[in-house]
Amino acid sequence: MEDHSHDGWPEGSWDTGSTDDSLLGTGLTTRHLEAFGRKVTSTATHLMGPTSDPHYQSALTDIHRELRRPALQRRMFSLTRTSPTDLVRSKLSTAEIQSRALSSLPDELLANLPEDNSSYSLFQGFQATLPESEHEHHRSHRRRSSKHQKVITDAEPTKALPHSKGGLKAERERLNHRLEMMGIRKNMCSAEIHEIDNKITNLHNMRQIVLDRLAGLEVDETELENQIVELDNKIEDMEDEEEEEETTAKATPTKTNDSSEDAALDASFMSESIYQKLPTTSPRGRKVRSIRKKSMPILHEHFAPGTAIKEIPAHNDIITALDFDYPFGTLVSAALDDTVRVWDLNAGRCVGFLEGHHASVRCLQVEDNFVATGSMDASIRIWDLSQAQPVPQNDRINKSSKDEDAEEGDDSAAAAPSYTASNMADCEIFSLEAHVDEVTALHFRGETLISGSADKTLRQWDLVKGRCVQTLDVLWAAAQASTSISTNSNSQWRPTGRLPDASADFVGAVQFFDAALACGTADGIIRLWDLRSGQVHRSLVGHTGPVTCLQFDDVHLVTGSLDRSIRIWDLRTGSIHDAFAYDHPITSMMFDTRRIASAAGENVVKVYDKTDGHHWDCGAGAGEGGENASIIERVRVKDGYLVEGRKDGIVGVWTC
Repeated sequence: MEDHSHDGWPEGSWDTGSTDDSLLGTGLTTRHLEAFGRKVTSTATHLMGPTSDPHYQSALTDIHRELRRPALQRRMFSLTRTSPTDLVRSKLSTAEIQSRALSSLPDELLANLPEDNSSYSLFQGFQATLPESEHEHHRSHRRRSSKHQKVITDAEPTKALPHSKGGLKAERERLNHRLEMMGIRKNMCSAEIHEIDNKITNLHNMRQIVLDRLAGLEVDETELENQIVELDNKIEDMEDEEEEEETTAKATPTKTNDSSEDAALDASFMSESIYQKLPTTSPRGRKVRSIRKKSMPILHEHFAPGTAIKEIPAHNDIITALDFDYPFGTLVSAALDDTVRVWDLNAGRCVGFLEGHHASVRCLQVEDNFVATGSMDASIRIWDLSQAQPVPQNDRINKSSKDEDAEEGDDSAAAAPSYTASNMADCEIFSLEAHVDEVTALHFRGETLISGSADKTLRQWDLVKGRCVQTLDVLWAAAQASTSISTNSNSQWRPTGRLPDASADFVGAVQFFDAALACGTADGIIRLWDLRSGQVHRSLVGHTGPVTCLQFDDVHLVTGSLDRSIRIWDLRTGSIHDAFAYDHPITSMMFDTRRIASAAGENVVKVYDKTDGHHWDCGAGAGEGGENASIIERVRVKDGYLVEGRKDGIVGVWTC
């Protein structure tokens, strides 16, 4: 044993004869430390390999000497008895420990971490991200440029491969290293692509969650607006009752004079009417409530164009007319089964029937809560849907067999309050009866309605008084313009694929704004009328078949015809701005701010995007297995929300 008295420790402290004199009472003696030092020395020597460098030997000697020092030995054995908590506390302050505890990630965030399937280490990935050496860069650049330029000058000689065996091995190692780095880069790119895919999937899931939340908000919004409308109606009823109580005792003798004035006024209008078929009852006295939504649904705007929203088995026969007020609102549809049905587009269920016509309805329009229907019985009826109230389940009356058959496929009708036919009968405000043939087209705005009939007349109606105020004879206007319908034109204009045993409508479509009226007729001419004078202001000639639909805005007029074309007219010049040809006759058309949607005798709706000029198909026939879909007869579109009615009585709802 070496003498350690120079270390300053008393003699006998390193006695190895007894267990009690072991180092620090741990049971370890100097012999154990010497054995440990030899193991460390042999291990280090084996790892570093044989070397002639004296620095390694001197370093090992210093390590061996330091391991025998008592101060270092005490620190080592003290470390073995220290718990991990004490180690952390000895190295970190209390504030730093609290900060690290608060900044730790919860298990919810760590649960979605992608699995690391890479076989490369972080160091290899870091090494692969480093740019290649300048020599390799120039070498690859010369290799690429040599494909385009074969001339090599003496000033830039190429570097030949080494001829010695060692040089070839070094070049092989270098190329293998580059190949390995490329493999690592490929793996990193693949991992990045997988990470992006995961992010896209998570974003799609988040988008669906937000869409569901938006749908719930719109449902709650509709319920709140309905409650506000009910409160407004109750307030109005209470105010009316107070006014009636105040005027009950105030009977005036001028009542007979008012009635005589009304009779005289009726007589004057009777003389202006050709057919003298004005309604005998006055609509005055009926309370008319208007329901205007304060906010419009926007859920459909976040779906891709052409997405199917709903499909409703609405009727048992060909749908002849349909219209709705706003997306996910109220739809009114009519068909050859002689029924007019009111639908809740949000729930997809029938909420009632508009009964009163004696024949099928050929045209209708929905504006806010008001509905105008024109029928083959030559009458027009105005309805106020706000007059109908839901009926409790135990108070509902039995409907006829056809009504029950129509609601067999409605799963949600039994779960929510609905309307009955008798309740919807209270919605009728009045009936306009002056035409002597079926009403084929109508349009109303504010207090005015314009109707077109097979009796070859257009009529202007005052919806406040419920009477005809002007009659426009289309044949007389055609004669005045020397444009009469030829006698042999029936065979030329006779449509194909139309309703059974029915010829083209004489008045196919009407629309007016203020004093301007546009109507399309069976001679293919669009006439622009001035309602103030009752004269035709301009005639637009271009279609070779009956006009079935039209719509205009501030600048353009869009028309569809049985000649299988849609034409866009410039109202400022009266010329054709654009035209589109189709394979079948156009039976219905409507446009909004961006798109023109038309029913062209196919199982899809033909859509034209006015902004980019793109044509595309929307409907059941556009998807897989859509060959058996029925032909679409009617189409309506508002704010990118499209509703179409088919020959088999089904109504489809789509984003457009």
